[in-house]
Amino acid sequence: MNPTKTHHAASFWLVIPLIILAVQAVAEHFMGRIWICSCGYVKLFEPGVNTPGNSQHLADWYTPSHIIHGFLFYGLGWLVLRKGSLAQRLSLATLIEAAWELLENSPIIINRYRDSTMAVGYAGDSILNSAMDTVFMALGFLFASRAPIWLTIAIAVFFELLTGYLIRDNLTLNVLMLVWPVDAIKAWQAAL
Repeated sequence: MNPTKTHHAASFWLVIPLIILAVQAVAEHFMGRIWICSCGYVKLFEPGVNTPGNSQHLADWYTPSHIIHGFLFYGLGWLVLRKGSLAQRLSLATLIEAAWELLENSPIIINRYRDSTMAVGYAGDSILNSAMDTVFMALGFLFASRAPIWLTIAIAVFFELLTGYLIRDNLTLNVLMLVWPVDAIKAWQAAL
């Protein structure tokens, strides 16, 4: 195989996730999302869960969920693209995450969050937060590609337990409450 051709193919697949991220940001702009928090500044971490700053800054208590997305999408890429390169698998993962971010910031999911989960005042992500969610997914994906499976699973379980304890929400509860809301869980989450 021609080494130059191989290098160009690898470079192409490494650029694809960046293009997907840019398309995600532009699409969210056209959806009417704001670029940064309406407060006018950017924080590294927003500690409040049911605050106007949640899902508006670089990271928040839902960041671990996006890292876990990366772990899961690495596994999915390994299953469906066994002969694909790591960059091809990352491209697939980025495409899935970007699609979720667009759906998550659509009126149908924003309203579903408000009706069925603890996110009563949720208004959607800022473009910055949404883009960082995708970046954190990619970091989780890259970590999972290098770490032993047991460590990746241990970190995912730790993240789920930590956020479940601290904010009464995590990836598992979030998915459950979106798909099949449980009143007892909603009441427990609201008691925080």
